[in-house]
Amino acid sequence: MRVHARKKQYKCVICDKAFSRPTSLSVHMRIHTADKPYKCQVCNKAFCQVTNLDNHARVHTGDKPYKCKVCDKAFCQVTNLNNHLRIHTGDKPYKCQLCEKAFCQVTNLNNHLRIHSGDKPHKCQACDKAFCQVSSLNTHMKVHTRDKPNKYQVCVKAFSPSSTLSTHMRVQMQDKPYKCLLCDKSFNNSRRLQEHKQCKHFNRGLYHCPYCGVQFMRMHEVNHHVRIHTGAKPYSCTHCSDRFTHHSQLKTHLLKSHNEGTWFICHVCQKKFSVPGPYRDHLRRHEGVKPYVCSECSKGFCTESELKSHQLKHSDFKRFCCGSCGKYFKRKYSVKPHFRKCSNKLGFSFPM
Repeated sequence: MRVHARKKQYKCVICDKAFSRPTSLSVHMRIHTADKPYKCQVCNKAFCQVTNLDNHARVHTGDKPYKCKVCDKAFCQVTNLNNHLRIHTGDKPYKCQLCEKAFCQVTNLNNHLRIHSGDKPHKCQACDKAFCQVSSLNTHMKVHTRDKPNKYQVCVKAFSPSSTLSTHMRVQMQDKPYKCLLCDKSFNNSRRLQEHKQCKHFNRGLYHCPYCGVQFMRMHEVNHHVRIHTGAKPYSCTHCSDRFTHHSQLKTHLLKSHNEGTWFICHVCQKKFSVPGPYRDHLRRHEGVKPYVCSECSKGFCTESELKSHQLKHSDFKRFCCGSCGKYFKRKYSVKPHFRKCSNKLGFSFPM
């Protein structure tokens, strides 16, 4: 009888790791010797294994063979697909031991841990402000440079992220490559397609609040919303005993009460902001830039929240639920009068 399980008789003399084949040991040794014999013909980047080179080559070819069955998004590597699938499943295996917040990827957990440790390794050379993540530093640098390198040659509008330029160009050119297989409607980006399928064909969001039933398109929106019900305040001040529901509230508190941090000041009207998001939205109003474009009518908006509110006109999506009868509504202000009627029928008094 043939034995299928081979003995791992070939051992690495450096780390004692064992292998069943000498070829596997030879490949492993390159980790210690830094030998990278497989080079990319396009950018000269080198790799230890030929499989790593093959995966890298897809960066240049644009080949994305691994596709998500939920939203049709495609990836170069299967590991990236597996990480992406956790967005839909809600699986977050990497948990913070300090506040029990969970993450889809270990890199996100490591970035989060800097909030507790206070480690900010990425420093701005212009104002000495420091950040936990390099992406936050890059975003901050645009405050100093006002850099918008991505210009559309037809209307001369400029955009900070190139992805926003790409979406804007599709709107101008009426290019809608993302097609719904249920009604043949097309969209200029994959997220709009996914939201369309949930709203139009399933009349529900991807995620819902377990306490009140309000529906959301993104999991992080649910995580922020449930704090209303749980009363959780995960962000604590290092100078006093105050705690806050959201990180932006903590930053505002530090600036106002302890003079820690840097205000974002509008160069036009001198209005001050504690966080960059509202600051950028405010600047767009002065500049007249509207990067958030409706995929239905091409109307532009300064902020994503304004776009979402507008899109309800085109959608049957009803995310607000009556806690008494379970009826859903498009807008929050429609729930209160309805809930008052339901409460009166059941003999409960509803405060005005």
